[in-house]
This record gives sequence, C-alpha cells and structure tokens, in this order.
Amino acid sequence: MKIKFLLLCCIISVHVFAQNDTTVIKDTAMIKDTTVVDISNELNNKQGAPGDVRPAAKVFYGQRLINANTVEVLRKGVMEFRVIHNFGNVADSAGVRNFFGLDGAFDVKIGFQIGLSDKTNILLARAKGASSVSQLWEFGIKHQFLRQVVDDQKHPLSLTVFANVVASAAKATHNIDRETNFNSFGDRLSEIVQLMIARKFGSVSLQLSPTYLHKHYVIPGDQSDLFALGGGLRIPISKRFIFIADYFHTFRSQASKDLYYNLQRVHFYDALGVGFEIVTQGHVFHMNFTNATEIDENRFISRTTTTWGKGEFRWGFTISRNFILFRDKKNR
Repeated sequence: MKIKFLLLCCIISVHVFAQNDTTVIKDTAMIKDTTVVDISNELNNKQGAPGDVRPAAKVFYGQRLINANTVEVLRKGVMEFRVIHNFGNVADSAGVRNFFGLDGAFDVKIGFQIGLSDKTNILLARAKGASSVSQLWEFGIKHQFLRQVVDDQKHPLSLTVFANVVASAAKATHNIDRETNFNSFGDRLSEIVQLMIARKFGSVSLQLSPTYLHKHYVIPGDQSDLFALGGGLRIPISKRFIFIADYFHTFRSQASKDLYYNLQRVHFYDALGVGFEIVTQGHVFHMNFTNATEIDENRFISRTTTTWGKGEFRWGFTISRNFILFRDKKNR
C-alpha cells in the first residue's frame, strides 16, 4: 500500500507540472545575451569572464538536493528564498485517516541565502524542528574555492565549504537524560563544517560531502562530535524533470547506539532521500521522499530514527526562488 501511494504521488506531480509549465530554462553558460533568459537561471551563477572559451559547468541547478546542500553558490547580489516542508510518516498507523502523513506538518524550514560575492554566500534560516530540540535558528556561510570548467582537465571539480551554527530556542527541561538540558546559551548550540566535492559527467552530477558535526550538549555517554559522509546524485530525465538523491552515513560509536536504545528504545539509521527536481520559469520545485526525521543537517545526521526498510519515510517538498537584492556595480 505504501509503495502504491508513493507511485501515485509521483504520477500526480509529474502530470500537474507537465500541464502548468511550458517554459524550458536555457543554460546561460552558453548564452552571451542573458537578457532573454529567465531571471532565476541568469542570476544563479556568473558564467565566467567575458571572452572565456570554456564556460564554467553548472554541476547542480539549485542550492539543495533532498537533505543535502550542493556545491553551487549564488552570484553577488542575488538572494534565494527557500521553503522546505516535510509531512508526517507514511508508515503511521493512522494510514488513510491522516492521508498517509500529509495531514501533519512534521518539520518546516524557511530560509534566505544571499550572495555577498560571486564565491561567498551567507544563510539565515528558521526551522520548526521535529523533536524536543526545536525552534531552530541557523546562520551559515558557504564559500566556493573551485569551479569545474567545461572540457578543461585543469579544472575538473567544483569544491565548496559550508559551515553553520544552529541555536535552539526550545524550553529547557533540566533533565540530564534529555537533549534539552540547557543550563547556558552555549548548550543550545551545534555547528557543522562540510566540504562538498562535485563533478558533472556529461549530464550526470555527483557530489561527496564529508561532514563534521559538533553539539555543545549531549546526554552523558553520548558523542558530542560526529563524522558523516554524504553523497548526492542528479540525473536529468528531461530538460525540466530531473531525478535527485542524497545519502548520509553517520560514523556513530556502538556505545552511543546502545545508550539510546537502552534509554529510549530507538535505533539510528542513515538518512536517504530520493525525489524529483522540476525546473520552471522563476522557481525550482523539489518533490522529496526521505526517512530523515528532521530537515537541519545538525539534527538529521545524528537523530534519524526511521528507516526505509520498515516503510518509514515522509513526503515533502522544497520550493525556491531567486531575487535581485542588490546589483554589482561592475556588472551593471
């Protein structure tokens, strides 16, 4: 029943967007006159200096896949507004009564990403959170060191670093066996440092994302430092309809796993997301299916407690739109 529901959701979304969108977005990397190109595509990336023979490769179209950030950055003066919404668990026992989880807003995140330069972006976001550590405020920075150049063996990869700090505004419980045992502001914080390495092979894009997570407060016996390895994939099915996926494996100690099972009877699982990217004129829409229990990397890397193996996944969406926040004088 769950598989049939998943297939039905995919078919409905494909049909709806095929009817509503008749615009094909062009890749500005091969176009000199960008005034005729959709603004969201033209603003997303600066495609090299005038006179460049080999344009920079656009490895991914947007700033995010399902759960993972991408190696891409916005150009100077551009702001992206992004909304991510995850519904309830499809495997919920209520089944049809809660429309397989769609009656519930499991987690929601609203954020802004701003291009301070063509290589450096800042991020500001607020997430609802799906556990006791909720009301999450995020500040992040994203810097691109390298960018893949088409048909240039000297520039075969794109490389970006992302770092953030997330603070929880949830009410403190003052219980050492709970993650909300906040005795100071520092206990509410967690940070991530992530290196994203990506390459486009023809029309297929791949990315690896080694990630380090530090949490300022953990329950006694848990790990405050976690390492994870993420991977991302983008395969175009058509010009406007693309298959996307990402996966994170967390290197958690067995002692930490045993601790949570004994205290809360929970198991931890790797986060796997699959979905479809639908490119339209003016915005990008993602239809997401994931077992990740929260949206923020600072949370789902360490706290994914549901598994695809038991049909425990949720349907969600991401929608983003780019705006001109300010214009770079040299590019006017």
